[in-house]
Amino acid sequence: MASVPIIPDSYNYVLAEFECLDPLLSALLRVRLGPGTMRLFVCLVLLSLLCASAHMSPIVEGGRFAWDAVGGAWDMFRAYRDMREANYKGADKYFHARGNYDAARRGPGGAWAAKVISDARERWQSDVSGRGAEDTRADQEANAWGRNGGDPNRYRPAGLPRKY
Repeated sequence: MASVPIIPDSYNYVLAEFECLDPLLSALLRVRLGPGTMRLFVCLVLLSLLCASAHMSPIVEGGRFAWDAVGGAWDMFRAYRDMREANYKGADKYFHARGNYDAARRGPGGAWAAKVISDARERWQSDVSGRGAEDTRADQEANAWGRNGGDPNRYRPAGLPRKY
């Protein structure tokens, strides 16, 4: 029968730290790991904590960018849905500015999503709808205004319900 190595009392202070993190991990450490393996494991955990506490790791930053981009796309969709629901003459630029403003407030990922969606929409609209270059230019001006933090109410038409 194989003997299970017991961790000496001198390692109890380390185990106490793991107790508060995860009782299951602590129990696993007591049963499975010997002193040499324990030292290696503790070094790896401490190194991981140091890396995780660094200012902003690229992985965390990339995840935040992606999360902001998804949220920004949702903000753009919400502004589009509200524009369709309001069906209010002259409110187009307001909803362009509001969608870009809301998306950009989420961070760089939201601003990126707003730019990509706005540019794609305007490219498609100018090719298909035939509204002309002047309308596209005005829409892009409202998009940039909102994306750069400008108040969307600059483009709000009189009489648009407060709901929007």
